[in-house]
Formats: sequence, structure tokens, C-alpha cells
Amino acid sequence: MVRILGLDPSLSSTGWGVIDAEGSRLKYVADGFIKTDPKQPLEERLDVLYRTLCGVIETYRPNESSIEIIFLNDNPVSTIKLSMARGVVVLAPGTYHIPLYQYEPNKVKKATVGVGKAAKTQVETMVKILLPGVKPQNNDSSDALAIAITHAHYRTAKNV
Repeated sequence: MVRILGLDPSLSSTGWGVIDAEGSRLKYVADGFIKTDPKQPLEERLDVLYRTLCGVIETYRPNESSIEIIFLNDNPVSTIKLSMARGVVVLAPGTYHIPLYQYEPNKVKKATVGVGKAAKTQVETMVKILLPGVKPQNNDSSDALAIAITHAHYRTAKNV
């Protein structure tokens, strides 16, 4: 059995989700999101992300972690802020020497829904089907669970 931490980085609300995977069997463990106050200075918001994720890692002790690859958007300021948040989110598992695997958004959708162009609502619906009884706290934690599910699916193909 492997415990996987899925991460969906954002400066305003970073989602996280933890699942256990044994072969093709998946089991929900926990999910949540880290909301930061836009009135706080950037460095304080990044510190909240880092410290909270470290707490999640210490509580749930994942063996592996996964994150979505980001693509640039039209607003350079937003892209820079997202990149900073993503850097902090990548650093947290790195601090604990937990391997991090990265997946393109269409791979996440394909692994959960079966179609690379699926809508967010379809992804959330499939997360609930693949992890019976789960009620994700919000869209960010649902996305993080989808990223963890994706890693569980592809890790067997990668022979991790």
C-alpha cells in the first residue's frame, strides 16, 4: 500500500487530498484546502501555505506526492504569484524527501473521467465515484484528490 498526497496549488486556496492505493484499490484518507488572506503580505501567505502543508504531511505521512503541471495564463502577475505558490507547495514534500510526480491537466482528467477535455464538475463527480463516501471540502480539494488518483493510476504503469 502507498499513501499519496495530491496537491492543487494556488495562492488563494491550495487544495490537498490524501488517498491510499493498493493495486487498483483506492481508499480516501483526508482532504482540505489552505485559504490565505489576500490582505496579508505575499511572504506571509506563502508561509501559511508551507507551514500548513508541512502539518498535513506530518499528520498523514504520505509516501509519494503528486501535482498538476501549470500552464501560463494571460495575466503575467497572476502567473508569477501562482508560480511562487507552486514553488512553496513543491518545497513542502521536498522538505520531507517525499517523491513528487507531475501530471498535465489533460492526464488528470483522462485518468479520472476518461476524457482529456472533461469539465471540473465531471472530475468532481468521478472523484466521488472512485472514492465512495467522499465529500470534498471544495473544488480545490476535489482537484487535489483527482491528482492523487491520477498518480495512483499512472504509478503502476511507471512501476514506481
